[in-house]
Amino acid sequence: GSPKTEKDRGEDECEHSVTVSSFNIGKYEVTQADWMEVMGTNPSKFNKENCQECAVETVSWDDAQEFLKKLNARFPGRNYRLPTEAEWEYAARGGKKGKRSIYSGDNLIGNVAWYGGNSGNKTHPVGERKANDLGLYDMSGNVWEWCDDTYKPYAGCSGEANFLRVFRGGSWGDGPKY
Repeated sequence: GSPKTEKDRGEDECEHSVTVSSFNIGKYEVTQADWMEVMGTNPSKFNKENCQECAVETVSWDDAQEFLKKLNARFPGRNYRLPTEAEWEYAARGGKKGKRSIYSGDNLIGNVAWYGGNSGNKTHPVGERKANDLGLYDMSGNVWEWCDDTYKPYAGCSGEANFLRVFRGGSWGDGPKY
């Protein structure tokens, strides 16, 4: 969640304590080249021929599950999966090392994110912006990132649970509040 004083805070973002177990998360978003290597196709709308290191986009939650299934078949015992929303937020905020910042790693969005104000209306190669305190890139902006959860409001917040899948981080075409 976020403090009531945070600009653009939603009513369903109440601050609350969460404990996460140890987990691993990718340093970068999945690239178009990564997706092509595992899936054999590239669903991306942007940069197909010119940007294999751009984050893959136009991928549904079900597509992501199929990618993970094939990745796990290729690397038995690794157990790749999407992060939970709590894991994603912990990672985006820089874990225990993280300084409290509005965006993942900085208070100035342009330092850490490709978003509607600087992207040129397209995705960009992963890792071009500043990493957060855990060394993770593009947790804010570039492309939305799927989580394993379905939506439910945080304890004490307004909102209703539903069956929509959670995604986080904003994208190349969004404003800073996302």
